[in-house]
Order: sequence, then structure tokens, then C-alpha cells
Amino acid sequence: MSTATRPAEVAADDPDEPPARRGRWRPGFLLGAVVVLVAAVAGTAVTFATGGHADRSTSTDRRPPSTATVTRQTLVDRETKNGELGYGTPRARDSRLSGTVTWLASGGATVKRGRTLYRIDNDPVVLLYGGLPAYRVLRVDVSGTDVKQFEQNLAALGHTGFTVDEDFTSATADAVRDWQEDLGLPETGQVEPSRIVYAPGEVRVESHGVEVGDTVGAGKVVLSTTGTARLVTCTLDVEDQRLARKGAEVTITLPDGTRSTGKVGTVETVVQTSAAASGQDAQTETKIEVTVTGDDPKVLAGYDKAAVDVGFVASERADVLTVPVAALLTLAEGGYGLQVVEETGTRIVVVRTGLFAAGRVEVSGEGVTEGLTVGMPGD
Repeated sequence: MSTATRPAEVAADDPDEPPARRGRWRPGFLLGAVVVLVAAVAGTAVTFATGGHADRSTSTDRRPPSTATVTRQTLVDRETKNGELGYGTPRARDSRLSGTVTWLASGGATVKRGRTLYRIDNDPVVLLYGGLPAYRVLRVDVSGTDVKQFEQNLAALGHTGFTVDEDFTSATADAVRDWQEDLGLPETGQVEPSRIVYAPGEVRVESHGVEVGDTVGAGKVVLSTTGTARLVTCTLDVEDQRLARKGAEVTITLPDGTRSTGKVGTVETVVQTSAAASGQDAQTETKIEVTVTGDDPKVLAGYDKAAVDVGFVASERADVLTVPVAALLTLAEGGYGLQVVEETGTRIVVVRTGLFAAGRVEVSGEGVTEGLTVGMPGD
């Protein structure tokens, strides 16, 4: 930013000064001094704020090397955070059975409703859709939301003859026997929780915790899964939680510089535990985990995993007047001004500044209007 300064003031003669010290002014010399002073003032293309108003002096011989235009727009200030493009945070799937692992869905495979995730002693553990974990045996005369969730899956898999509600009836048991027959399980008419893994939708196998042939017990991680949609995951400090508003728009910058847009999906508070150093306790830290869904999945499809930059909106000002930050002049009296460029010359107007973002600044003040041409100082 350029600095505007006042021309030096000329002190008046002191009437109390002795004549010997003041000396004599010759008329020719006096005229020359006045001409020099006028020329100096006329050559100064800067005006200053006095009493809150801009002195509108003009000059036609001190134009700026370039100009810019006052623009009306929405000004957005973004904070950039590191993110990871992938399929979201993996979810470990523990076995609730004891036995030998005889089959595993392959890494990267997509598993849909009713399909097998893995086999223990050659009996399947299948995926169903829902948010409530399987926690008890479902049989005749059992009622609850978990019954309805299971019956919804049973109906979606094509089984009929029962009513989808919260009551497990004999008709439900008959449909369960048909389902068990299709899976090659004993036809008991009861649903064991160890045979079901619930997820919100289809899953992608991220990694294996065991190999085929391993012996597992209850609580052993067999494999980990993610969703199938490509997501960006960001881990924020707690003080940055204000950035993570569900549904907020963000920008995504890929490693090759390609930019896309997305929206904040889930926002969760997580506790991370760091490994304990020798003789010290493990350290825990609270973080904000944010998932971002891209608006254009095709843009994200070129990467399996990648580090990306995510631009969160920190501040936003709609329908404001803005200029390039470099157009601001720092006034000697304090504050900022703009050099307005007109056909007859230039003048300085005082402005108030607001939000600074993306190389521009919000400005307002008397005489500041959209389309106004302002000077841009040289290097």
C-alpha cells in the first residue's frame, strides 16, 4: 500500500523577530519563491482527509501506472486445511463367532445387502442395512425397532408372507427359514446376531485383519470396511469447529491443481490417543472429524487415495463493494484512501475497510460507488 503525505507547510515570519535577523526580501526573489511553492503544490496529486471529508484536489499530470474498478460482489474468506481423499474412515468388523476363517470378501470389493462378508467354519456372516446393531436373538414374540429393521431387510431381499412391523410373528419365522435355506444355514426360524453385520448401505472392503485359515475368537477384527462413495476426510482442531458446519460449501484442490467443490457431510467429535513414550502415559486429544462429499464425483475418481487441500469458509460478506488490496493508500492522517481516476485528473477519497479475502478488500465511504475507476500504484 502506498503512503500519502502532506506538502510541507511554510512558516510565517515572526513579527517579534528583530529586523536585523529577518533581513530584507527582494521583490524578484519573493515572486520566484511563490512560483516554486505553487508549482510544488500543483505537482502533488494527493489529497487528504480533513474533518472526515476528502479534499477533492485534482491533478492531470500524476496519473497512476494502472487502474482497477470498484466491483460489487460476494467476498469469501477461506481457511485451507489438509484433507485425505478416500472412502472415509474405516470401520473394524469384529467376529462374534469362534472358529476358522474359511473365506473373506476380497480387498476393494463392494458388498451389498444380503451378501457375505466372510465365513467362519464355512457358514456366512452377511451384510444387512441399518443403523441399529444386532444385539439379541430375534424369534417369535420378540418386539422392537430391531425387529422392524430386520424385517425391512428381509422384504428387500424378496421374502414375503409377513407384515413389516415391530413384531416377530410365526409368519416372520417362516420367512426367516426361507432366508436361512438360501444361505445354507440351519433353518431355525431364529436370527442370531452373530450372523449379521449392519451398515448404513453397501460397503467396500478396506483391509483384512486375518487371513483365510486363521482361527478367530469373539472380538477379533476380521476385516475393515468403508462406504463406497469417495469422500474427503479432514481432522480439525477443536478451535476450528466453527468451520465445520454441516451442509457448508467448500473447495477441494487435488494434487494436480484441479479444483472442485463439495459440501460438509458429517461432523463428529473424536478422541485420538497417541502412543505412550517410555515411562509416560498415553496422551489423548479431542479433534473434530469432518467428511466432505464432492459435488462432481468424476473429478475425484482419478485418485484412489490422495492428500488434498480443503477450503472452508471462515467469513463471508454478500453484495459488498471491493477493490484489489493493492489499490489502498495509507493516509498520513491514519486510515485508508483510494485514488479516484477521472478524465480531469485524480483525487483521493477516504474509505472504510471491511473483510480482506482473496486479494481483495471490502470498502465503503462517501463517493465510493460500483464501477468507479481507482489507481493501482506501481512497483
